[in-house]
Amino acid sequence: MDPLDKARDLLRRFKGDAYLFGVGALYEIGPWVRRAGNRATLVRGTFPGSDEYVRQIRSALVEAGVELAAEVRGARPNAPYEDVLRIHEELDRAGTDVVISFGGGSTIDAVKAALVLGAMGGRIDDYFGTDLVTKALERSGAALPAHVAIQTVAGSAAHLTKYSNVTDLSTGQKKLIVDDAIVPAHPAFDYETTLSEPKALTADGAFDGMSHMLEVLYGAVGKPHCALAAEIVEAGLPLILEHLPRVMADPGDRRGREALALATDLGGYAIMIGGTNGAHLTSFSLVDVLPHGRACALMNPYYTVFFAPAIEGPLQLIADIWRRAGLTETDFRALTGRELGVAVAEAMFAFARRVGFPTRLQEVEGFTTAHASRALTAAKSPQLRMKLQNMPIPMTAEMVDDYMRPVLDAATQGDLGLIRIVS
Repeated sequence: MDPLDKARDLLRRFKGDAYLFGVGALYEIGPWVRRAGNRATLVRGTFPGSDEYVRQIRSALVEAGVELAAEVRGARPNAPYEDVLRIHEELDRAGTDVVISFGGGSTIDAVKAALVLGAMGGRIDDYFGTDLVTKALERSGAALPAHVAIQTVAGSAAHLTKYSNVTDLSTGQKKLIVDDAIVPAHPAFDYETTLSEPKALTADGAFDGMSHMLEVLYGAVGKPHCALAAEIVEAGLPLILEHLPRVMADPGDRRGREALALATDLGGYAIMIGGTNGAHLTSFSLVDVLPHGRACALMNPYYTVFFAPAIEGPLQLIADIWRRAGLTETDFRALTGRELGVAVAEAMFAFARRVGFPTRLQEVEGFTTAHASRALTAAKSPQLRMKLQNMPIPMTAEMVDDYMRPVLDAATQGDLGLIRIVS
């Protein structure tokens, strides 16, 4: 079977007929929105080439008999608090029964959070954590408006998931709403839109999708979703390893672009059956110096070594995929525990360097020890407890200084030997 067909089959298993995706999907967007309602507000990104796509959306809505009542500017990178509040206010004024988000993960995440505020009020901080939106909806009897989330970037899979990342720019800290209630009911992604992605954004998105798959697999050991997590990784990870270098060399590579979009969508599938953990948790404290995908790419090798004794099976699977892709000659089969983790981490470093990513925090412009301190403080926050709980070696807030600090020290200096293994 064509590897891309395998990825498509998995996505259909995930979403059935409730996902409009693939090359040319925007040609069907009018009827897709009409399924959700007949009066819409469009929250749109402003990336290069977006105006032409927005004109196509407007025309499609007219043909489908959907009134476009208002257009709202989307969010800046990392969905700042201020943008969420602005979008909430503009949606409230428009008062439509359907909200269309068109853009990357930040715009889609900002709309998710804005819809929560519109339905129930309060402060956005009231909803950071797990299932707090669902509980508030049950208490109030309110409902969220229909959300048609049209993704334009291969990466976060925000259009498919229960996550809304929102950033407090004053502190440089990202926080997270995790709730099935905010999953967009009408997701769409025309993979053609990724052809205009800059190279840096392409690589960041690919590594974000890779991190989703890897971290979920790490945390799935011994759990019911372990086999499915492995199946997703086996289908999605090779697409990134094979096609990201090709797309970086030739941004117009259409098959490569489709492969990366499918792979990162599979990353979205992964984080709907399991959860991310260490690298994502630390990345939330690096938003002012690193794009999200790049931060995860940098941190995952170090957490791989930390988790290694508990995830030997997943690491052998990942190592085999790396070897089949021709990216390493290491014989991982005789390795176990920390030694296996170090070997896999070194293979990860090599692939990151291939696309020009840093592999230690000291290489990152603007990074200071204050970022490490911020990450340790954030890890102890009840609002981010789910990331500690998702780790294959579950960690409590009391363990953060003893075990996470050495991981951050190792990542700062690029020295895997500094990582302390839980005995």
